[in-house]
Amino acid sequence: MSSARDPRPLTGEPLALDLLNTRWNSDGVIQDLLADAEGLAVWLASNKLAGTHPADAAVLRHLRTAREAVKAAVDGSPQRAAPLVDAVLEHGRIRARLTAGGPAEEPEFADPAWGPAWLAARNYLDLLTRAPERIRTCAGGGCVLYFFDTSRNGTRRWCSMAACGNRAKASRHYARSKEG
Repeated sequence: MSSARDPRPLTGEPLALDLLNTRWNSDGVIQDLLADAEGLAVWLASNKLAGTHPADAAVLRHLRTAREAVKAAVDGSPQRAAPLVDAVLEHGRIRARLTAGGPAEEPEFADPAWGPAWLAARNYLDLLTRAPERIRTCAGGGCVLYFFDTSRNGTRRWCSMAACGNRAKASRHYARSKEG
């Protein structure tokens, strides 16, 4: 398990979007948390998956595959991306069970290395079921982050009001003051 701090500017989004946010723009340079196993360990720990899935090459490879599949679905045509997402989902399933606490569902994987990738792809399907129109890309210039809009009226535009939102407002203010 990694004790390294998560360097990403936006965390805590639903798993599928958090996986997309493993790439971010820092001063014009795209950073990639999944560039190596150490970054993978940070991501697994941030999503409470570290104890159940190792930060090894197979998990890293499968997560990158899932990230590209979900990105294709969010950014492009869901019809063209469906085979990519389905290819990830083929590696797991939901197992229904009756437990002492009542009905339960748990994910099951033929190869545990696909676990985190499958969970992210499955989470994307859940987001599509809940509110696909609330899966958003940040409107901040140069920002490449994604978020699930949980605002009451569904009009959130930025990944973070403190960062991208503030920059946009400051830019508009500067433009207005230059005109006057």
